[in-house]
Amino acid sequence: MTISKKQSIAAGLGVVAVAAIVGGIVTAVNLNRPAEAEAAAPAATTANVATDDIHWVHLDEPVAEAVAALEASGFEPVEEGKLTVAHSAYLPPLGYIPEGETGAAGTEPNIGSLVAEALGLEYNPVVVAWADWPLGIQSGKYDLITSNVTVTEERKELYDFASYREDLLGFYVRADSDIDRIEEAADISGLRIVVGSGTNQEQVLLAWNDELEAAGEAPAELQYYDDNAAAVLALQSGRVDATFGPNATSAWSARETGDTKLVGLVPGGWPQTANIAAATAKGNGLIEPVSIAINAIIEGGQYAEVLETWGLESERVEKSEINPPGLPAS
Repeated sequence: MTISKKQSIAAGLGVVAVAAIVGGIVTAVNLNRPAEAEAAAPAATTANVATDDIHWVHLDEPVAEAVAALEASGFEPVEEGKLTVAHSAYLPPLGYIPEGETGAAGTEPNIGSLVAEALGLEYNPVVVAWADWPLGIQSGKYDLITSNVTVTEERKELYDFASYREDLLGFYVRADSDIDRIEEAADISGLRIVVGSGTNQEQVLLAWNDELEAAGEAPAELQYYDDNAAAVLALQSGRVDATFGPNATSAWSARETGDTKLVGLVPGGWPQTANIAAATAKGNGLIEPVSIAINAIIEGGQYAEVLETWGLESERVEKSEINPPGLPAS
């Protein structure tokens, strides 16, 4: 399922998406960086995006196994008959507020709506600031969050998780660049790379530069921009060779603008790997039905359709796992 250009970002939002990836708000857009960075995320913003052609994937009927598991769990939703799902909304493809709307659209809201449908519950989305969801989930204000949350060992002490995407970082270059591969330290030698200060991706590049210098090779030159538009212009004009940031938003921008291309993927918690997952309060009984629901939409093809709609096929998982290994505490 392809997306009409009516859904593409008007007035240069594609450029803004790239800018967000490479500039100072990278942690807010990705929503899966360390907790100290996440607290700085801004409030939800409205994207200038037409709504008449936005594609939502739906189920024809609830998933019997998931409904039975929910009934057996003893879990009681915040509102009877509804699944209240928290979302943070910033930029496509993960979550954003379409023009003229109040609810969020994107991969994360659609995953949340599919889980609700599979459980036989009415989908009740709530747009929340990133800093507000942890307490909201713990206190029972929201039943579930599907908002690009990375599984960490520290978070598993307070929340139960059901995985549904890989946490990936992406190297992107100009569409006409001769660079076609960046996958390890040797590939960045001598390159000028835009990266967000204080992010996981910066730590990856610093570690790779250490490897290069130890081997007597030229390190990459890391470029930091306070002005997002300037960072985009630097890539387009050839003053830098690549950007390195959250893959999801970079993939969307590359797809919509055609100005950049993906040349390498790295786990978001490199050298460890981790998943993006739906989260609920620890021990409340909801996570097993949610995992059953996610596995049902994986098997039924709805999951693949969501990822294809938003250009995130590279982040797919084969199976949802309950409380998979998470990134270690920093």
